[in-house]
Amino acid sequence: MEWETVIGLEIHAQLATRSKIFSAAPTAYGAEPNTQACAVDLGLPGVLPVLNKEVVRMAAKFGLAIGANVSRRSVFARKNYFYPDLPKGYQISQFELPIVEGGHIEIELENGETKTIGVTRAHLEEDAGKSLHEDFHGMTGIDLNRAGTPLLEIVSEPEMNSAEEAVAYMKKIHSLVQYLEICDGNMQEGSFRCDANVSVRPKGQKELGTRAELKNINSFRFVEKAINIEIERQIDVIEDGGKVMQETRLYDSDRNETRSMRSKEEANDYRYFPDPDLLPVEMDDSFIEEVRKSLPELPAQKKQRFISDFGLGAYDADVLTSSRELADYYEAVATASGGQSKLAANWVTGELTAMLNKENKEITESPVSPEMLGGLLQRIADNTISGKIAKTIFEAMWNGEGDADSIIEKKGLKQITDTGAIEKIIDDILANSPSQLEEYRAGKEKLFGYFVGQAMKATKGKANPAQVNQILKSKLKG
Repeated sequence: MEWETVIGLEIHAQLATRSKIFSAAPTAYGAEPNTQACAVDLGLPGVLPVLNKEVVRMAAKFGLAIGANVSRRSVFARKNYFYPDLPKGYQISQFELPIVEGGHIEIELENGETKTIGVTRAHLEEDAGKSLHEDFHGMTGIDLNRAGTPLLEIVSEPEMNSAEEAVAYMKKIHSLVQYLEICDGNMQEGSFRCDANVSVRPKGQKELGTRAELKNINSFRFVEKAINIEIERQIDVIEDGGKVMQETRLYDSDRNETRSMRSKEEANDYRYFPDPDLLPVEMDDSFIEEVRKSLPELPAQKKQRFISDFGLGAYDADVLTSSRELADYYEAVATASGGQSKLAANWVTGELTAMLNKENKEITESPVSPEMLGGLLQRIADNTISGKIAKTIFEAMWNGEGDADSIIEKKGLKQITDTGAIEKIIDDILANSPSQLEEYRAGKEKLFGYFVGQAMKATKGKANPAQVNQILKSKLKG
């Protein structure tokens, strides 16, 4: 039997505020346990939550960016459950009236196709604390620093049909929240994490299969692996005559398997009701218009501009706009290179990205500034250096030896473009290679590469490759 997969994602983006959603406690990462939780976060008797206006602005910003309806009236509710890291015994979230409803995200797949994924809703809520199981000798430690940290939970429609689509969607959301500057997207610190709802059904069937929720996955690679493993598991269960249970499962990256955590709760299990300590959130048109005016150039808009203004292909434009920092870096290089926009794209996605990956650095940590790289590309364009020499200069720039012009001068790397000088070198090579010359003229044309190599060796790589090829072809014809 052929099977079809149906996937929906719930993404939790930690909003980049300096204080928590309902208190003035700080949200800085990495503080000593329980040093950033105040009386409000701890739910002590007599305290009252006060809504942080900035989280409302950030949520509205996201809603406008995905073409959603930003609700003029939204309501906070209490989601009741017991867990040691939830000191109040309930989480303040939104249920029936979320702040954002609808919207869509367009994804690009590896085969070049595009697909539109609907967003059901995005709602505000507070994070819980964290249970620590290591170093407590059979006990669990509770760190409540994260309690009350503002989250935007973004819920997709169940419209993805493969792990590839789910990862593409997640990456688009990840890029968007960073462009909007509402979330730093740091997955290692838990600022951006995902729950995946996965089900399978016979191909052609309209009714959805029973879903399992894969909880708290914090990397694109693990999302892809977890979904694929869960798809295989569910198909095996059904084909062996069993039934898929509606449950919450954990992905174990060490064993590359999913494991059952608990049966999946329904909304009524949480006994949602409007929080009596918080008034409904009401936004007027002027506030929403103010937020709309603050929107930056969004990834899709930037991609189209890179295609039209810089003459890039859709693939390069997509890669270069995948993060705001990378797009800004590329644009600065293209400007500094004197209009060498395609060459700039090749170098940013090629040499620069390779070096960043090798040293595990972010684009913002690059020791080669956009102006330095742009200056190097100018010297390639005006034939001062060859592309091969440029790679040597780039490495020297990376190691802090100065800009391109100073390295070229200091190391004597200027390209030889004097036609007479190149002709003399080639004449000497041909004179010293009579047997190879005879074989070439007898039809062994592969030897052309041998003569090019000898010419570049004789000039220590400084001869202009195009001129070498042109002069060689002429002289080899004899």
